[in-house]
Amino acid sequence: MTEQSQAPVDPKLLELLVCPVTKGTLSYDRARNELVSEKARLAYPIRDGIPIMLVDEARHLDDTP
Repeated sequence: MTEQSQAPVDPKLLELLVCPVTKGTLSYDRARNELVSEKARLAYPIRDGIPIMLVDEARHLDDTP
C-alpha cells in the first residue's frame, strides 16, 4: 500500500485511550487521521483503524508534516 488507510476508528475506543506519556486525554484529528496529545505535543498515527500508541511512531507537533 502506498497510501495510509483511513479506516474509521471506533468512537468508544477513542474515549478509552489516553496519551502513553502524560496519561492525558487525546483529541482526534480527522484530517490527518491522528490522535493528538496537546500536553505531550505528540500526534499518534492511526493505521487501518488501529491507533499506534508508540512514542517512537508519534509525530512531534512542532515538526512539519
